[in-house]
Amino acid sequence: MAFIVDLADVSDSDRPQVGGKASKLGELVRQGLPIPPGFVVTTEAYQAFVDATGLKTEIPAALASIDPSHGETVETASKRIRAAFETTEFPPSLRETVAEAYESYVRRFSVRYSAVRSSATAEDLEGASFAGLQETYLNVAGTDNILTAVRKCWGSLFTPRVLVYRQRKGFDHASVRLAVLVQKMVDATVSGILFTRDPNTGENHMIVEAGYGLGEAIVGGEVTPDHYVIDGATQKIVHKQLSEQRVRIVRAEGGGNRREEVPAAERKAQKLSDHRLQRLVSLARLIESHYRRPMDVEWCGDPESLYIVQARPVTTIPTSTVPGAQAEHAPSGSDAKAEEGPILRGFGASPGLAVGSVRVLKSAEEMEQLQAGEILVTAMTTPDMVPAMSRSAGIVTDEGGMTCHAAIVSRELGVPCVVGTREATTLLSSGMEVTVDGKTGVVYKGTGPKGKSAPAPRTAAPAAEAGGYHGHEGVPVTATKIYVNVGVPEKAEEYARLPVSGVGLLRIEFIFTAHVREHPLALIKKGKKDELVRRLADGIGKVCQAFHPRPVIIRTSDFKTNEYRGMPGGEEFEPQEENPMIGWRGCSRYISPVYKPGFLAELEAIHRVRVDMGMKNAMVMLPFVRNTWELEEIAEMMRAQGLRRSRDFQLYLMAEVPSTVLLAREFSKHCDGFSIGSNDLTQLVLGADRDSEILGRMGYFDERDPAVQRAISLLIEGAHAEGRTVGICGQGPSVYPEFAEFLVRDGIDSISLNADTVVSTIRTIASLEERMKLASVRRSG
Repeated sequence: MAFIVDLADVSDSDRPQVGGKASKLGELVRQGLPIPPGFVVTTEAYQAFVDATGLKTEIPAALASIDPSHGETVETASKRIRAAFETTEFPPSLRETVAEAYESYVRRFSVRYSAVRSSATAEDLEGASFAGLQETYLNVAGTDNILTAVRKCWGSLFTPRVLVYRQRKGFDHASVRLAVLVQKMVDATVSGILFTRDPNTGENHMIVEAGYGLGEAIVGGEVTPDHYVIDGATQKIVHKQLSEQRVRIVRAEGGGNRREEVPAAERKAQKLSDHRLQRLVSLARLIESHYRRPMDVEWCGDPESLYIVQARPVTTIPTSTVPGAQAEHAPSGSDAKAEEGPILRGFGASPGLAVGSVRVLKSAEEMEQLQAGEILVTAMTTPDMVPAMSRSAGIVTDEGGMTCHAAIVSRELGVPCVVGTREATTLLSSGMEVTVDGKTGVVYKGTGPKGKSAPAPRTAAPAAEAGGYHGHEGVPVTATKIYVNVGVPEKAEEYARLPVSGVGLLRIEFIFTAHVREHPLALIKKGKKDELVRRLADGIGKVCQAFHPRPVIIRTSDFKTNEYRGMPGGEEFEPQEENPMIGWRGCSRYISPVYKPGFLAELEAIHRVRVDMGMKNAMVMLPFVRNTWELEEIAEMMRAQGLRRSRDFQLYLMAEVPSTVLLAREFSKHCDGFSIGSNDLTQLVLGADRDSEILGRMGYFDERDPAVQRAISLLIEGAHAEGRTVGICGQGPSVYPEFAEFLVRDGIDSISLNADTVVSTIRTIASLEERMKLASVRRSG
């Protein structure tokens, strides 16, 4: 990919080049959603800037110098790196490229002002949103100002808050790069955030928050927004809570932002009309339908239209879906006086109970005063407070709603949080003992309400624990085995604490994009095959070590030609196909003379993990299998690399092509089990392109279709007849309970899920199995 790419040409597969924010928005442009136009300054431009200047040595030197005992803190290193970015001039050719792209985009879309937005390769992930941590600059105009904003965005990859958050979430500083998204600025009169599922309770409700002006006031917690709850099944508005808004952020004359007072007559009015609210809900349903998981959506509107400006997976859905007490959010003056009852009420923003001593902070400059295990009380957290938030036992704020910075980050850290109390900094003082109930949005004096025993105080937790994957003693056991999908190796230790039987899907593509970052054949041509094998083995080994001795099923590469072409060095080796979805992919690549060296490198890396690292839990799964004869050739290649099917080494096949289903008994002779790839199987059974916006909107693409379910039944029947197992890796069983019930009733052996849905899906399946058992008893009786 070049230094510049049009947002309309971007998709999810381009994350390594355009970052999380831009890849999601580009994907939604392709789905026909209203996204402001723009272009991306890619991670390749970032790397070129770093490589061509002194930053290539300055960044690692500054990070290596961190030593608090000698006064070299994270803050010192951050200041040094960011100053270097902001004072280093663009290399002339790169400056010319970015300037020409900006000027062309201005002419093409009649742009006056732009938003310049950071888009990092490690953001908007399922386990780490990096919400609000990297910089965004609004209402920017003029080439020189755009170039300055781009450099500042690059530098924000190394702010103290980002360095701390990245370390806590297990990301390697050296492997993360930043793209910059430049978009046409919407002159927003209203803006806000929407969750397609309640992030606090997990209930099937959409949560919408709205306020006047630009969304920065809501995300930053400067105002408490209107709060709307929409029933997920009926799409009806079931709850409204209107808030008084005295100040809004709007565009300043000549660019930039300014704060202005909201006219008195408008302050308590509903910020988003019911009609526009229903339009927004319709857009959100399309986004959730496309990604097939709960989504966190940022939006804004001018007097004529609504626009989507960000979409990312909800990073924290609670494991329990017991309804929370969300009906009474307004502070109660009478309750605040009673020691036996709540002294504060607000929004329950992050579930859990915490007991501790209050520490009131007026700003981020005071955060060093907060000791581990204390309750952080402040008007509103800022991204700079992340280090203090991670040390706290609980968080309480005056301002903010369920979608503000404090709410999002506290949920990811696993810290109980109550926001929007309006008077926490007034009623609470440092040293007071309080109990914070992050589920109900209530703060009690002392160890809780009268008659309740105090919970064990929460203290600062390790990263894996803070992610919410602990305390699974109450999770039921199921006959259906549950596995977890792993994409980023750095998350393996955290996910290994989940109550799962192992990894059902480790996509080697993510290791290519995060650790290798170059087309495998390009590296081999340069004589860097050993480096390729080492990087792959390091990434795979990290996951296998975290889960050992539980099995880790590694799916070998399944990039399509268009995806491979996008990798550095890929254009030399990849053809341009009209329909890459059913083109040169999966096993057909492995047996072709062109790609065979790349596949052998993958096999060598897996063999190294099993032999040199001693990780015998590493298994292999082959994608997009079409014929048995290609399997015979691949099996010979694997045996030559020391990977032979045996009691301690299993080979699995992805069941995505109908031929695998129709000839399940024949294919069973070549494997130990199957894993259903429901997306590809659905598109090939129904003849419905999974990327077709038109067919998707019309409802053609649906794994619950009777024909798809019949195909799955045939596969399970044929595989079981030969003593082979059948699993499925995908979100269908967690999104559609009726689909999960069908799978369990048909005898699926295992289900592999994304980490955030594991515990809730285990409970769903346990309930299904129990009902089936009771039904069987009744029939036999």
